Amino acid sequence: MEVLIALFGAFLPLAIIVFFIVISAIKQVNEYEKGVKFSFGKYSGLMGSGWRIVLPIFQTWKKVDMRTRVVDVPEQETLTKDNIAVKISAVIYYKVVSAEKAILAVEDYNYAIYQLAQTTMRNIVGEVEMDELLSKRDEISARIKEIVDKTTDGWGVEVENVALKDVILPDNMVRTIAKQAESEREKRATIIKADGERQAADNLVEAAKKLSSAPGALHLRTLSTLNDLSSDQSNTVIFALPLEVLRAFETYNDKGKK
Repeated sequence: MEVLIALFGAFLPLAIIVFFIVISAIKQVNEYEKGVKFSFGKYSGLMGSGWRIVLPIFQTWKKVDMRTRVVDVPEQETLTKDNIAVKISAVIYYKVVSAEKAILAVEDYNYAIYQLAQTTMRNIVGEVEMDELLSKRDEISARIKEIVDKTTDGWGVEVENVALKDVILPDNMVRTIAKQAESEREKRATIIKADGERQAADNLVEAAKKLSSAPGALHLRTLSTLNDLSSDQSNTVIFALPLEVLRAFETYNDKGKK
């Protein structure tokens, strides 16, 4: 009995050490993660979700989140093709599709994508004019996504979408655009007014032709106008004789002279 107690007392510290080694060797990988395992510093495989064994000292591992990440690309100041300083910001959506490449091919894939998106965004904006930047944001976003996605293929990362969030113009340019928009509105108003006057003139010509083609029509129209004016007592009525009446008097005088 004393021998057993002595053996137990001798092996107890060793058992405790082994227990803690086993506990420390158990690693948990969540459902949305992948584990990249290294044995003696060399890549030795991927670990799926669940509890996994990583031997201390001999093996190490890195956890990779496989979910879609949303990253704000901060405001960048750059020049457009027509030398206008603008500030732009964007949002990039990406996810890791190959955990081993994300760890082995690039030091920090999150930081790398962040910097790549900033640089690409400035380069693309520098290739377009301001009007194109404001009117074709979706096309420019698609071009940025295409370039970033092509570069990150070797990193095991897929870029799902890039969206330009804000385009901030200088104050003087905002005032210039407002003046331009006002001038465009005045231009359209003038064109519409001129077109209305042309149509009104065409209608008046047509009406004059119809009135002149029917004897007494102009007189009837004059009487109708006088009737409309008489409905309001504040109006001053100036009675205008139709030319037909004057011509009738002229004809009568000519006949009397003969």
